Amino acid sequence: MAVEVLLMDAVAGLGIEGDVVKVAEGYARNYLFPRGIASEVTEGKKRQVEKKRIERLELMKKEQGAAEELAKKFENLSCTIAVKTSEGGKLFGSVTAAQILEKLAEQNVTLERNQIKLAAPLHELGVFDVEISLHPEVQAILKVWIVEE
Repeated sequence: MAVEVLLMDAVAGLGIEGDVVKVAEGYARNYLFPRGIASEVTEGKKRQVEKKRIERLELMKKEQGAAEELAKKFENLSCTIAVKTSEGGKLFGSVTAAQILEKLAEQNVTLERNQIKLAAPLHELGVFDVEISLHPEVQAILKVWIVEE
């Protein structure tokens, strides 16, 4: 059974503070309420978090602008990773998000590991388009070249 709760803080996948969302009763009772992330919906609580919500929305707009600028930078950026291979061209191991982060750091681009969206580690030579999540509304594509060492 679903219940409506008022978010007191931002929750990934649900919303930001001040949002009224429907969640499973157990999720609200066992996770959101004990941690102070959400509360029951009342007018007093809504007024309490409204100021915080407005500040968060302004901050998100600024972050979105910065993320769009960074996304433009990714249009001209690529990442080349040299890996050891067998005689048949098969990789020893795989290329992971951590290795991509290292190569980006060499190019003075700092990201968090969770911003790189790899469905699975890359196991073959070639050129791959890797999605980078810079903001909830801004995505970029990074060209990753995996070449033989």
